[in-house]
Amino acid sequence: MKTLIIFDSFFGNTEQIAQAIGNALGALPEVQVARITNVNQADLAGVDLLIVGSPTRAFRPTQVITDFLNKIPTNALNGLRVAAFDTRIALGDIEKPILRTMVKVGGYAAKPIADLLRKKGAILAVAPEGFYVRGEKGPLKEGELPRAAKWAASCVEK
Repeated sequence: MKTLIIFDSFFGNTEQIAQAIGNALGALPEVQVARITNVNQADLAGVDLLIVGSPTRAFRPTQVITDFLNKIPTNALNGLRVAAFDTRIALGDIEKPILRTMVKVGGYAAKPIADLLRKKGAILAVAPEGFYVRGEKGPLKEGELPRAAKWAASCVEK
């Protein structure tokens, strides 16, 4: 199964999650993990599973992830199995009540990624997932890399 894992990362946390997902799927043939700036639309050809991840920035994916997904032609992903993930600060770790409220309203990056992929005709293999960091820059919380590997396995189950 040809699998492409695309990510963006500011502080390395999302990249670590993407690599953990790729390593977990490593037994599969043709698993590629790539930063979004190194991917073009042609790289999507022949992919059986597409996984897209982004840090949450202002309640949504990074602009480069959003721009890439918006440029995919309508119905270009028809029937393609996809999954979306983000890195985020846990709601309970946000100290300021106003920021917690804003996150409750604005959300995180994984759902908007999944929504954009579905608008292009893709089928979600699993529900969008968030992986937790400590503070804005990280590091990842304890246990997140093994949890990412477990989530990756669920992406290929049918």
